[in-house]
Amino acid sequence: MAAALNLARRGLGNVAPNPAVGCVIVAKGKVVGRGWTQAGGRPHAETEALARAGAAARGATAYVSLEPCAHHGKTPPCAEALVAAGIARVVVATIDPDPRVSGRGVAALRAAGITVDIGCLECEAQILNAGFLSRLDGRPLTTLKLATSLDGRIATHSGDSQWITGELARARAHLMRAEHDAVMIGVGTAVADNPQLTCRLPGLEHRSPVRVVADGRLRLPLTHYLVRTAREVPTILFTVAGNPAERRAAFIGAGVEVIEVASDPRGYPDPVTAMKKLAEHGITRLLVEGGGQLAASLIGAKLVDHLCWFRGPVVIGDDGRPAVAALGLDRLRNASTYALEAVERLGDDLLETYRLSR
Repeated sequence: MAAALNLARRGLGNVAPNPAVGCVIVAKGKVVGRGWTQAGGRPHAETEALARAGAAARGATAYVSLEPCAHHGKTPPCAEALVAAGIARVVVATIDPDPRVSGRGVAALRAAGITVDIGCLECEAQILNAGFLSRLDGRPLTTLKLATSLDGRIATHSGDSQWITGELARARAHLMRAEHDAVMIGVGTAVADNPQLTCRLPGLEHRSPVRVVADGRLRLPLTHYLVRTAREVPTILFTVAGNPAERRAAFIGAGVEVIEVASDPRGYPDPVTAMKKLAEHGITRLLVEGGGQLAASLIGAKLVDHLCWFRGPVVIGDDGRPAVAALGLDRLRNASTYALEAVERLGDDLLETYRLSR
């Protein structure tokens, strides 16, 4: 099952809105087939593994990281494929909570006389597909990535920020983009940095996520790189009501998808509504890369599930630009609290990973 979960990870950021699933087929003590969900969500992991196993699948055991589907969609149900292949036993890590599946896959397998065991590495499987599970609840799993000085600054008072962290940290950030369905920034960061928001790791260029900009007043220049390349890499602008119709039409004409949402008390796009819209677009895993106002908005709404904090070995000082804007907290007990999960050294930098605990 651990091998199946590792195979499933290959699909992260590449299979939305489907879950990332891995399957390993074992016969007579040997692995005879491996599979994982392919780009775009089809073919499924079980189909891939069965194709590789061929006739060796008859009488074998299939280890699957998520309950095999039982509904007819673009492809026949995986439960039916396992039955037709003559699989004798299926080990399932966790039940699929999708109402179209949720226990029906297991029931179909057992009705065909196949032995089914459930719960092997269940926690690990649920963590791996936390984005898929979160989308079923109406929003994507959201990770905030920050790259700061030791004292939490993203730039000097003049805006100089290249580079606070080193090459290894920046490469890891690009890998994170490849593993997420969308990457989001605020318009201030977009204007200041003119980022590409693509994955530029060799061999993974095709894994660039959907690009999302929170831009309440459509300040993003029409000559900006994100606008000029919107027909090459899908790009979404979240804005609020009251912008000139011709300005909005210009973005749409350039290939940008403009989504109008309600505004929060400060006039920015409401983060809760924006997350709901992204889920409706099939986004399961969202990576947020700044800036400070967007980070504060999401943290304040308790929408940041994971925090990946890269720290470079430099101190900038109080006049530097903060990674998170003011939250307006009067009491410490009202602050979002994160549990430390891991600390990793990347050259001279540190990567601290946290999960929301309160």
